[in-house]
Amino acid sequence: MTDWTRARVADRLDLAAEVMRALPPVRPQGYISTWPAYLHSFADQVGQEAKLKRPLPSPRMITEADEAMLWLRWVDKDIGQILWARANRKPWKGICWEQGISRATANRRHEYGLAVIVWRLNGMVPPKKRSMEYVIERTR
Repeated sequence: MTDWTRARVADRLDLAAEVMRALPPVRPQGYISTWPAYLHSFADQVGQEAKLKRPLPSPRMITEADEAMLWLRWVDKDIGQILWARANRKPWKGICWEQGISRATANRRHEYGLAVIVWRLNGMVPPKKRSMEYVIERTR
């Protein structure tokens, strides 16, 4: 596909973060509870809301999430952290605090990271000697 855009890349990263949140937690092997199972009587269950479980992600969704997470290798470590934090819906304030940068700089690096991934997915290599603005403008 040669029609990747920054919005599509951001959506795919958001989907990858959502899939990773939906997967069951990793536990040590042999993790069990020694407490006995509590049996609810009918009187206990009257008036309670039914607990619905979200379905697990499909194998295709997991594969696409793994693929999207591999895209983060194409950008610098700090830009990849910003992209992944935004995919996990972390607020800008926390990102800026962790990175030690301003809000405008964090947004610029986020847009640049998405643009670099778009360039690579479209089969091109972003030029190293050009500015961030040049790389971002060429993906619109």
